[in-house]
Amino acid sequence: MNGIANMNYIELVRQFVVENFLFGDGSELSEDTSFLGNGIIDSTGVLELIDYLEKEFRIAVDDEEVIPENLDSLKNIYRFLESKLAGNSQKCVA
Repeated sequence: MNGIANMNYIELVRQFVVENFLFGDGSELSEDTSFLGNGIIDSTGVLELIDYLEKEFRIAVDDEEVIPENLDSLKNIYRFLESKLAGNSQKCVA
C-alpha cells in the first residue's frame, strides 16, 4: 500500500484532504474538524473521499457505512479504517 508503512492512516487522509479540498492549506484542519459542517467536503467530495479510501487502503465502503460517524472528520475516518482493516478483511477489494 502506498506509503502506509511510513505514515499512519490519519496523516495519509489529511494529506489527501489538504491537497484535494483545501488547495494545500491545512492549517485549520484538526483531527476533529467536521468536513461537512465546515464546508470542506460536499456530497461529491464524499464520493471522491470514498474512492480514495477504497483504492489507498484496499477496502470496500458499503452504502450503509457512508455516514458522518465514519467519514466526517480525520478522527472518524481513522476509527473507521482501523475497524475495516482489523476486522473486515473479507470485505477488502483486490
